[in-house]
Amino acid sequence: MRILAAVVFGASGFAALLYQVIWQRLLAFFSGADVYSATIIVAAFMAGLGIGHLAGGHLADRVSRRASLLLFVGAELAIAAFGAASAWFYYDVLYLRFAELPIGRAPMAAVLFVSLVWPTFFMGMSLPLLSRALTVTLDRAASTIGGLYGANTLGAALGALITTWGLLPWMGLAGSLRAGAVINLACAALFLPLALRLETSPAHATGDGAAGPPPREAPVPPAPLFWMVAAGAAGFVALSLEIVWFRLLGVMVKSSAFTFGTLLTAYLGGLGFGALAGSLLDRRVRRPGRLFLLLQAGAGLGATALLAALGAVAPQVPALHDYFAGYEPLDVRSSVHALGPMVRGLIGGPDAQVPAHFIRLYVMAPLVLITLPTCLLGAAFPFVQRVVQRDPGHVGRRVGQLLAANITGSLLGTVITGFLLLPSLGTSGTLAMVAVVSSVFAWFGIASPRDAGVGRRGRLGVPAAGLAALLGALWVAALPSNDRLWARLHGAAPERIVVGEDDTGLSVIRRDQEATHLVDRVFANGLGQSSLPYGGVHTALGALAVFIHPNPVDVAIVGLGSGDTAYAAAGRPDVRRIVSIEIIRPQLTTLGALAERSTYGALHALLADPRIEHIAGDGRTYLMRTFERFDVIEADALRPTSAFSGNLFSEEYFRLLRSRLKPGGLAVTWAPTRRVHDGFVRVFPHVLSVPGILVGSHEPITLDRGVLAERVADPRVREHFGRAGIPLDELFESYLGGDTAYYGPDFDRSALTDVNTDLFPRDEFDLSSP
Repeated sequence: MRILAAVVFGASGFAALLYQVIWQRLLAFFSGADVYSATIIVAAFMAGLGIGHLAGGHLADRVSRRASLLLFVGAELAIAAFGAASAWFYYDVLYLRFAELPIGRAPMAAVLFVSLVWPTFFMGMSLPLLSRALTVTLDRAASTIGGLYGANTLGAALGALITTWGLLPWMGLAGSLRAGAVINLACAALFLPLALRLETSPAHATGDGAAGPPPREAPVPPAPLFWMVAAGAAGFVALSLEIVWFRLLGVMVKSSAFTFGTLLTAYLGGLGFGALAGSLLDRRVRRPGRLFLLLQAGAGLGATALLAALGAVAPQVPALHDYFAGYEPLDVRSSVHALGPMVRGLIGGPDAQVPAHFIRLYVMAPLVLITLPTCLLGAAFPFVQRVVQRDPGHVGRRVGQLLAANITGSLLGTVITGFLLLPSLGTSGTLAMVAVVSSVFAWFGIASPRDAGVGRRGRLGVPAAGLAALLGALWVAALPSNDRLWARLHGAAPERIVVGEDDTGLSVIRRDQEATHLVDRVFANGLGQSSLPYGGVHTALGALAVFIHPNPVDVAIVGLGSGDTAYAAAGRPDVRRIVSIEIIRPQLTTLGALAERSTYGALHALLADPRIEHIAGDGRTYLMRTFERFDVIEADALRPTSAFSGNLFSEEYFRLLRSRLKPGGLAVTWAPTRRVHDGFVRVFPHVLSVPGILVGSHEPITLDRGVLAERVADPRVREHFGRAGIPLDELFESYLGGDTAYYGPDFDRSALTDVNTDLFPRDEFDLSSP
């Protein structure tokens, strides 16, 4: 039965992570895709789990083993029911009906919590209930609970991996949610007959009447409060590390739609394997409490040491240095298709090109930097369970309390690290704080050979404190400064970069010497976005529509980047106001810092232009909630494979743009794929297509080249673009003088069916043959 329970509970974990990945995305439509909203969603998810842990543990100790198993079946059914209806609830109800409401931060957090409390409550109940049902003797409690936790977490890791790389590309969001509901139903169906056949036993019994051997940790059982606090601190460290890992590795791989799921797989996989290993070793360890504390210390200090080593080694490895210094991200789709021939080559087939960067960045780096430390975190879980499991009548309650304490620490880690430590200390300083907290674990672990730092610490207390302080100081000293860390991960010396970092993301501008001139390249979370001097597609996106429009007064631009697009839009003197919405707040800060070093006139003019209003936030959410209407709306160029790019290339997003235009207004988009092109043409009755760019409107678009030439000839326009070094005549000729097309209301759009939608962002997750 235990093997079956592990398999079923692993499948339940698979479904839970499937839901988390997709619900996070669905709720982002309602609350926004910025870091604040993402953090609140994660916090609401965890809060629901924590409440479920407490309730499940309390309930499990009051019912028989059979009833606990039946309640677990009921929890799976409740999750399945919500999972099946969640796409409708989160998208059709919450987003489509209420997203336009101007909801403040506190009410938004309340709405998100209420929307998640049903499924997460039942998810939280499941481990205490199943632990109570399967714990037969007290001396097997820790290994049973640890094994279940490990199986569930490994299932969750597999869920993150397969959802990201398989289900989302194949089925989209709604289809994947239906698959999750089927998995939960299968878990309930497998356990229901077992529950009905299980003999009823009193709530306080252990199944065979045995109370288990006496405690082996210490003559006097440790105070549970200490271990609740320790579990909370462990959750704090784990979530702080998760945030730091995701930022660092997201920058390293130049994040795509597949990065988050891959890193989550490495994180959860380490926890799961560690928990299973700890469960196997549990009964061989004489002092589990002390080992728990030392494992926590080892995980935190080990993680910071590995990341410090990465910063030191990366510049010395040519392959890593060259990729970090590069502007373009890895072609994930081509790399995935190269894996098949590579595997066949390994087993004796023909030689094939090895996707080396893909293996280094998406396999080796997560395994070394994330999975190894999280194995230690996972291995600690069974040992703390063995410390607190002293009463066979309180097995479920102790499980629930420990998990709730861990969730509370995780919540604090999410909020404090995301909103306080990263903005004030940066990534390197946050790692230093993790090292300090881990040193405290080391102090308690070393302090007493008998009671692991609880109660009296005896003669080892002071030397242990000194050793722990020394460890923390050495680890902090080994970490590079924040500027030096990010310089190394962008392939540059610190004096060549400008860095801005806070809870919303990382902005780096790197100065490169080209053959004849300097180029300042702008990176957002490691990914090259644009550059200075201005020119090219970013300029065209900003300039074309404002010069075609007869009288553009109000303009909205989604994405700041280098400021190229906003500067180009400001080149028309008729424009009175430009709203520039940038999701990464430090982007504007780094441009300001660059201006102190640079003599580039266009940058100084951009930052001093009183017509440009800079707003930090999610552009789609801003457009959804604003009461304003615009003459021109433009979304800056975004690679179709970038994370959340589907939100700005979907048919529904284009409909939002259409609804926010004034009469005669123009919407502009970069059209990097056929799906983007067809989705845009489906929405707008009038579309002007030029190379790589689409301009759409409710009303006919008049392209009078004579009138356009007059507008471009205005001396104020010439001065504006001349300041940026942009040959305006050449720019317009390259886009309007050649291959253009016009789609009017009479164009047959019925065949345009392969498009991106909110619930199926095909381009973002496209893994088809290149």
